[in-house]
Amino acid sequence: MRIRSQAFAALALTATAALALTGCVASAQSADGESGGSSSSDKPVVLTTFTVLADIAQNVAGEHLTVESITKIGAEIHGYEPTPRDIAKASDADLILDNGLHLELWFEKFVESVEVPHAVLSDGIDVLDITEDAYAGKPNPHAWMSPVNVQIYVDNIVTAFADLDPTHADDFRANGDAYKIELQEVQDELVDELSTLPSSQRALVSCEGAFSYLARDAGLTERYIWAVNAESQATPKQIAGTIEFVKSNQVPAVFCESTVSDKPMQQVVGATEAVFGGTLYVDSLSEADGPVPTYLDLIRYDAATIIDALKGSGK
Repeated sequence: MRIRSQAFAALALTATAALALTGCVASAQSADGESGGSSSSDKPVVLTTFTVLADIAQNVAGEHLTVESITKIGAEIHGYEPTPRDIAKASDADLILDNGLHLELWFEKFVESVEVPHAVLSDGIDVLDITEDAYAGKPNPHAWMSPVNVQIYVDNIVTAFADLDPTHADDFRANGDAYKIELQEVQDELVDELSTLPSSQRALVSCEGAFSYLARDAGLTERYIWAVNAESQATPKQIAGTIEFVKSNQVPAVFCESTVSDKPMQQVVGATEAVFGGTLYVDSLSEADGPVPTYLDLIRYDAATIIDALKGSGK
């Protein structure tokens, strides 16, 4: 989750040159779809720190704003290192949205290099703390993994967009209200499906502790190998503890996330009677033709993968 301060200092110096070039390359960037600056349609530009937030924000923005993600599809968000192009892109934006809860530590340095307003989308949620390992006592940043929390994200986005573009404030509120209805429907579907499982099978074992909020709001017991993606993870002690949990609770299936290697979890599978239930999506959406091109798709896909594997039906 950390970036080296020297590396970031060098990046900031390089960014000065990148900013000078922004005006020269803006039109070319717009054409290739990677621009974060002035749009040919003159819509205000909103940048998010990762793709999941971009999709949520787009549902509120509708046709009135251009919404883009700083990080690309498939990026590991915790340890991302911004490039000079990222800083140039952000400097030309009108608003930046980040998750907060120390998820994007790189972003805290990043915003020091740009003078652009930003909003923290997790403000107002009921925060869960990490309870294990080096991050014990720190807030669990994966609040978007609960559709209940994302309704609060939407409220924060509506407020930020109304401040940015007051002319379309009513549209942002209407879009937000409609999207919140969809979010609640997904939450209700998840809870209903999980209620069909015996209580002993309602255990979610994953590589990273990214499902605490989903587990809390859906009635699951959570277990993970490591708490937060970091420079080193999956120690022998962590794997042994997970193996013991799976054996003791006769957990039928275990999972891992799309942005990390599943090799540690495969060790758990090899040492227990559990099967590998599948890959779950957390930090990134997929391409448009992939399994989770939107946030709602992501939650539905993860829920179906979890339920099918715990029931033993597979996907």
